[in-house]
Amino acid sequence: MRNRIVYSLAGILFFFLTSFGFHKFYVGVYQVNYAAEKKMIQITSRIFLDDLNNGLEKQYHKKTFVGTDKETPADEELLKKYLAENFRIKINGQSKPITFLSKEVENGDVLVCYSRIKDISKFNTIEISNTILVDWNPDQQNITHVSAFDTKRSVLFTVSSRKEVLKY
Repeated sequence: MRNRIVYSLAGILFFFLTSFGFHKFYVGVYQVNYAAEKKMIQITSRIFLDDLNNGLEKQYHKKTFVGTDKETPADEELLKKYLAENFRIKINGQSKPITFLSKEVENGDVLVCYSRIKDISKFNTIEISNTILVDWNPDQQNITHVSAFDTKRSVLFTVSSRKEVLKY
């Protein structure tokens, strides 16, 4: 009988502690790979769809449906514009245009975008600026993994840390 009471109280305590501690996690994950044999930087972005559509609406004052059945060509154009304005790369101090290639929905709630930068020879520095969703949500964190010259590094971009220069 005593064990039942202890387990019941422990269960109730656990319920209350976890119920009030719930906090939505705002994160985007980006992979930047330098493919030396192709002289190309390949970029993969993973962003939660609901956060992205909310951010696009805040930025452009238009409801969007990116990654849903209601998506329009105008929604995709706003997505491309937003990515171009908020994810930038400089190679050896020179801005490089990022070409959006395609996108797909993963697990029903994550948008995966594929992009690239062509004609990149060996470089000494890569500067990445990632402000995706941080202006809309100060809790947003963008984890960016960079692979180049057999080295893997990870950078965390937040509202207070928007740009990073990596030296090779």
